[in-house]
Amino acid sequence: MFKFWRSRKLKSEPAASTVGDCLVYAIGDIHGRIDVLDVLLGRIRSDLLELKPADRPSLVFLGDYIDRGPGSRAVIDRVLELGSEFNVIALRGNHEDALIRFLEDPEANTGWLDHGGVQTLLAYGVNPPQRADQLPWTDLRDRFAQALPDNHLRFFRQLEHYAEIGDYVFAHAGVRPDVALDQQTAHDLMWIRKPFLEADQAMDRVVVHGHTPAETPHMGRWRIGIDTGAYATGVLTAVRLHGTDRSFISSRAGPVGP
Repeated sequence: MFKFWRSRKLKSEPAASTVGDCLVYAIGDIHGRIDVLDVLLGRIRSDLLELKPADRPSLVFLGDYIDRGPGSRAVIDRVLELGSEFNVIALRGNHEDALIRFLEDPEANTGWLDHGGVQTLLAYGVNPPQRADQLPWTDLRDRFAQALPDNHLRFFRQLEHYAEIGDYVFAHAGVRPDVALDQQTAHDLMWIRKPFLEADQAMDRVVVHGHTPAETPHMGRWRIGIDTGAYATGVLTAVRLHGTDRSFISSRAGPVGP
């Protein structure tokens, strides 16, 4: 079980940053919880009925669609379907990166299975071996590659590491403080924690991120954290950005697993 990050107590200030005329919903780490994702999408659609935006809203996924929860395949199917309703921006999390690395070199990246990859294999109908001596890993990789739909593989390979909308930057984990956005490493964008979370301010824009689970979402003057540990808590969180307004929308279900 992961530990929740506890933010330092910083005074929250009104948001002066803006996404301009856009209406943006950013969604945190899903980790195979199709049940809570569908509830959250329902709440976003209800929100849209009230707002009645003139243009199609943007839906930003911050990565970690897969692993741990039982519905990884269904989550990818749902994200792919949403392009008919939203301008979908899909970012790469460290778990998608681990999946790609396993496909490329399974023997060097077996750790993926220890961090939720087993549940993803099962979601695609691939039964992993019960014991390490029942491998080789290349056979497991080949079975997984055969089970993976072509559009899912393209989705994983084409995921971006960050996105920019107005005064906001979106990245799975965050950014390296005081490094220009175009100089950030893919590893930091998918993996960084303490140097980013403990910075007084990482950059002169607001960073929206997931990756580090917290009991409640974080709304600060320069960062917004929306990983609320959906796999373990059953709580999936989105942030709505509209002009200079920003607010949270959450869905809740029961936890999964032991």
